[in-house]
Formats: sequence, structure tokens, C-alpha cells
Amino acid sequence: MRTLKLILVASAAALSIATVSAQVPATKKQASQSKAQRYIELASGNDVLKNASFGVLAMTKDGDTLASWNCGSRQIPASTMKLVTVGAAMHQLGPDFKFSTRIGYNGTVKDGVLEGDLYIVGGGDPTIASKDSIALSKERLFSQWKGFLDKAGIKKINGMVIGDGRYFDGPIDRDTWSYQDIGTAYGTGGDGLCFYENAIDMRVSAGPTVGSPVTYMVSYPTLPWMKYGFYGKTGKAGTGDQLYMFTSEFQPFAEVRGSFAIDRKPKTEEFSNKFGAYTCAYFFKEYLITKGIEVTRGVADVRQGRIRSNLSIMDPGPYATKVDDLKMIGTTYSPTLKKIARETLLESDNFYAETMFRILGRRLHHSASPDSCSVAVNEVLKKIGANPSGVKIDDGSGLSRFNYVSPEYFVRFLSAMMDSPVFGDYIETLGQPGGRHYESRLNGENASLKSRVHLKSGSMGGVRCFSGYIEPSVGSKSDAIIFSIMVNNVIVPVSRVDPIIDRIIVLLAADN
Repeated sequence: MRTLKLILVASAAALSIATVSAQVPATKKQASQSKAQRYIELASGNDVLKNASFGVLAMTKDGDTLASWNCGSRQIPASTMKLVTVGAAMHQLGPDFKFSTRIGYNGTVKDGVLEGDLYIVGGGDPTIASKDSIALSKERLFSQWKGFLDKAGIKKINGMVIGDGRYFDGPIDRDTWSYQDIGTAYGTGGDGLCFYENAIDMRVSAGPTVGSPVTYMVSYPTLPWMKYGFYGKTGKAGTGDQLYMFTSEFQPFAEVRGSFAIDRKPKTEEFSNKFGAYTCAYFFKEYLITKGIEVTRGVADVRQGRIRSNLSIMDPGPYATKVDDLKMIGTTYSPTLKKIARETLLESDNFYAETMFRILGRRLHHSASPDSCSVAVNEVLKKIGANPSGVKIDDGSGLSRFNYVSPEYFVRFLSAMMDSPVFGDYIETLGQPGGRHYESRLNGENASLKSRVHLKSGSMGGVRCFSGYIEPSVGSKSDAIIFSIMVNNVIVPVSRVDPIIDRIIVLLAADN
């Protein structure tokens, strides 16, 4: 069966986005002709959705409306926001774009000794030392960096190894994110240089009795400068995992609070490391020592332009050497943007998504501050043909509850992406029912139907959303269905919402 990528090549052309957008306010007569529309009207009044904010729009590329319900209502998109971020980044930068990391130094090299500091100059690569399968292993990456020192004749560093994340200015995380979220790995944030996606793996297990302390052990990466307060308690059976870390970039201290149910098995929690650039410098310094290269003055990072070499007292030292004044000795590159984008959408990786958000601000406005990034994304969306008027884009990952997007806008954006030259690569980044991370979607449906659906989910407390494409069983690009289903302010478990959403998707596919 042809995929949409092939259909794009074979298809003559579809109607313009302007035409599709103009037809979004569907007439009830149009929508009521579909089984999906009749089901949506029925489901909207059941005990799951009747008090929720529920919006749906499904259209073919050529403008036929198959289902419409509160399609103009602006809602919190959760991780479906990543569809917009990834599409904007791929359109603007191209699927083959790569982030760079440079190694440079100040001072002089004489008789194998660097009298000065070695800098790891980040360029936003989010995959450094990541456990993601697309990333180069830490050992191989560090070996490449050491190779640059070898070629430069550096056998000893009479100075520091400095992690330099200045490429991304502004705060490392968004001030509109939930206080509970910023201590988790999915809310970690970062500047232009990271390590292990700025996460900390911590092994936790319940205590012997309800109310007893939870047992903790930091497994990786160990951070000698960090101090932890562990205040989690063992909860009653059935209360689940309610542990949260509270931390910031201002002090190397974190508290773990909350509860962990007595009937839960031990697990690895992924918390947040707010000192990614410092961590990268520390682990590279340790690697150099194992290879016989002495570093006399330890490690540091750069904050507000100043060298910070002692996190225990957070005392900023002298100003760091300007990047343009460093002697660069080598550059390494990330995987392609297409590969990173696929992991972003399949894993719903907030860290990768925020990196794409910030690189657009940096490239278009020379600043990765939140406001610059929002402006940059809006500019790219206009280029794509999906003017974001009436939409609020607060971050790139969807973690913020200050993102407001309507089903109508998602359909307009996804329709516009079909006319982008990168669409063939873009659609390959989306998940499919029965595939990786969507194994339970459309259970019981035949493989042929599942293979025609490409989608992204989004979830947070009270929010469940799905948007994507349904390929036509026969026909061309103009027959493809673009859909967005958004549920906000729901208080029932997601397990009761998902079957409704799945049924809508199946009924839409049956019309195609």
C-alpha cells in the first residue's frame, strides 16, 4: 500500500491551505453525514465527557469535513504541542540539520602543556551521553574529544575543563512549568551543553511499613557537588508513585518528597539535574585523567558569562573567555534532526522538544530566551502557511499549561505541513497504532487500518489529546484525513477516555 510520502510524489496537488482553512467552520449537515460525527455527538453527553472540554475536527486535505465538535475551542494540547515544534524545526532547518559541539582552549600550548583552560562549547546537542539509541556513546564521544587534544599536542591541562552552555541564553527551564514537574527528568530543561539529557537516575524502593522512609540510591550520574534531602514516605497499598524532586539551578541541593506505595516494586526514578554543563565537564575531566591527561584545577561551567568553579559556594569567578576568542581544535555533531525528531515524537521527549524550540530562537533571533523562541516559532508557522493567530505557544514540549491550541489549528497546521518540502520525512516521525509506544492503540483492529494512521498523543492531569493523519485506502493526497481530538478538564481515568478516542479514529478511517 502506498504511504503518504509516495502519494505526495504521485499526486497532482491539493487545494491550497487557504481553501482548507476557509472550510474549517463546517456546516452541521456536512459533518452529520459521517458515522464519526454521530458517535461524537452521542459520546459528548456521556458521563466521561459531558462535563469536560471536548473538541474534535477531522477533514480531508481537499476540505471535506468528516467530523466537527467545538473545533475552535482553545485547549491545553499537552505533548501534541510537539507536532508543531518538530514540524517547525524540520521545515526551517531541514531534516539533515545537526547540532554541533566544539572543543577549544584559551592560553598557550608549550611542550605538551596547556597553560589555560579547555572549553567544551555546546551548540545545543541534546544527545550528549544520552542513553537514547540514536546517540553516540559517552566513551566514543569522549574519545573523539580527546583525539582533538592529541592532535593539538595537549598532554596536560594546567587549568580547568569548562562546560560552556552559553549558546542557549535565558533560564534553563520555563517559569510556567509546574513546580512539581521541574524536578523530574521530563521537566529538566537545560542550556547549550547537556549531559545524559540532564537527568539523574535514582533507585527507590518502599520501606518495610506504611509511614517508614523510602529507600533511595543515586545510580547515575553521581554528582559529588550535590546534596540531597530524602523525605519520601512509604504509602498505603494502591496509592502508587507520588515521589517528586524539588530542585533548582541556584543551589546544588535537592529534596525528594512525597510517597511511594508499599505494594510497588523497586524502580528507577528519573529526576532532574540542573547542572548539565558542569556535569559534562566533570565527566570529561575524569575521562581525561584515566587516559593520563592531568587537569590541575578541576572543572567549571559558565553562568551569566562568568566562570563558576565551585558549586558548593556558588561563587562566580572571572568572566569566561569569549567563544570567538577561543582556539578551536575540533567539532563533533549530533544525529540528524530527523532522527532526533522521531525520538522526540515517539518517546514524547520533552528535553529534545525544548531543544528544537530553543534552536529556532537562537538561529532566527540570536537568542534562546523564551520570548525569542515563541516569536521564532510563530514566524516559521507563518512561512509554512499555518498562521498561529488565535493560538498561544508557550513552550516546545507541551509541558506548560499556558499553551492554548484548538483542534481547528492542529488540522490547519498538519494540513500546511503536507505542502512542506519536508513532509515525507515529517510523517515518518509520527507513531502508528500497534507500533512503538502505541502498542495498545486501536486494539482488535486489522493491521491494514492501523498502518494508515499516523498520530501523536498528549497527556497530563485532566488532559488527553490525539492529532495526526489517516492515509486513504484508495485515492490521492487530497483524500487524506487530518484530525485532532482534544479532551481537557476530565476527571475520570484516561482508561475511560482512550476507547472513545480510538472509536472516533476507527470511524474516521472507515470513511476513507
